[in-house]
Amino acid sequence: MPSSVTLTLHGAPAPAAYVFDDRTTYLVGRARECGIRLAGTEKRASRHHCMLDVNPPQLRVRDLGSRNGTYVNGERVPPGPAGRDLADGDEIGVGGAVLRVSVQAAEPATAFAEARDPVDAVHALLAAAEAGEPDVAGIRGYRLLQELGRGGQGVVHLARDEQTGQLLALKTLTAHGAVDPAARDGFLREFACTRALRHPNVVAFHGGGAHGSTFYFTSEYCRLGSVADLTAQARGRLSIDQAVGVTLQTLRGLQYAHAAEVPVRLADGTSAVHRGLVHRDIKPQNLLLTGAGNRATVKIADFGLSKAFDSAGLSGHTLTGAMGGTLAFMPRGQVIDFKYALPEVDLWATTASLYWMLTGSPPRDFPADADPVAVVLQESPVPVRDRLPTLPRRLAAVIDTALIDKPRIAPTTAADLAKAIRQAL
Repeated sequence: MPSSVTLTLHGAPAPAAYVFDDRTTYLVGRARECGIRLAGTEKRASRHHCMLDVNPPQLRVRDLGSRNGTYVNGERVPPGPAGRDLADGDEIGVGGAVLRVSVQAAEPATAFAEARDPVDAVHALLAAAEAGEPDVAGIRGYRLLQELGRGGQGVVHLARDEQTGQLLALKTLTAHGAVDPAARDGFLREFACTRALRHPNVVAFHGGGAHGSTFYFTSEYCRLGSVADLTAQARGRLSIDQAVGVTLQTLRGLQYAHAAEVPVRLADGTSAVHRGLVHRDIKPQNLLLTGAGNRATVKIADFGLSKAFDSAGLSGHTLTGAMGGTLAFMPRGQVIDFKYALPEVDLWATTASLYWMLTGSPPRDFPADADPVAVVLQESPVPVRDRLPTLPRRLAAVIDTALIDKPRIAPTTAADLAKAIRQAL
């Protein structure tokens, strides 16, 4: 039996049970968009009181700066990102309501032998090093030339394919602890979808696989770095022509990806064709550049793979913790309902990236002492001309309209947004 978490709400007009058998986040509070919505008469509870980060059998609660606090077994949870891990039998106090936790744990996952990418079993990793980092030098068929960067999830190297001589970017992602087979297979299915994308404005993925708790994939190498790098070189802001040019190319890539037919290998081993992929993590760091000088081509990188790695529970991070700096480019709707992110979240993030390229700031202010999740849920974007008064009014109107934040973002398409931007110039 798979792991599950059940939360039983007491203190409402009638007890209600919420059962979770896969990874998700859930808001608790009086606001309409909360997954566990408390009665409007429960005045001791805030509109967005706390957030539950569920990764069965694990569960964590995070207070969102509520007026009267979130309590676990009578002890107040400090506000902020740290939160508190929960166990079977714990009770969460929210105002006058109580959520009782019941955890059903599956048999512990075990490390398993080498397994191959479901689409292309060309390469496989050797054993991970004793320290837990992948022995990237041992990946057969590639010669590592230099490290390009590293983050909380893994490391990116410039590598040469020893058979073709082609330069590639090779990224490794190391799972935290033993890997649940279902989570691992889910991530590799996501990789299989991503590998099917072929467009001038999307980074081409080549191969990949997994060994034990380490995953890797190779992709097109973009020698000019990222849009974030370009903006830093320009002292924190791009010209309107540069920023809009990057944005229109990004939207062309998204228009293709949101409608592309991609093969999907299902959990039962059969295959199907699905339409469209959502990136879920558009930001300047994930927009890469290749080509030469002013004729650079924008390539959308990491098409949801790192986010899928977190969502599958492989990184060991809480989902809300893994959002990190991404929250600056994330709409409310994605925080509220990340599991069912629609293409519109990519359009919001693209517009937020345009805003950042023009002004040097994200659309929302994130005070150092504020919980960034609470900021996204509770604060509206600052009008772009408040940050850049010289920005043409028509372009500013398009940006501000595209950044209107709702529980569910108004439907639109990448082509619609690109047309509105071009007409505003």
